[in-house]
Amino acid sequence: MGLFSSLFGNKNKKIADFAARGAIVLDVRTKAEYGQGAIGGSKNIALQQLASQMSTIAKWNKPIITCCASGMRSASAAALLKGQGIEALNGGAWHSLQQKL
Repeated sequence: MGLFSSLFGNKNKKIADFAARGAIVLDVRTKAEYGQGAIGGSKNIALQQLASQMSTIAKWNKPIITCCASGMRSASAAALLKGQGIEALNGGAWHSLQQKL
């Protein structure tokens, strides 16, 4: 149990650190999914369009916390962003992330 607590506790600290530095929450679900509920103030770019929006995201010049329905797409999105030199963190499922912000 200690290992899991340290892993999840560390993620919560990273989320808090990113949020304190003005991170943008990027929801990578489809527009239809996003329309059914989302974190207030978040931005929505579906994972399928992410690569074509990299220059726009880079111009935000802020850390990015990605989220989606379950955490799978947001993990892919965070990896893509990091690969482009953008500071990014997988926030996981949007409804869980909302409680941590």
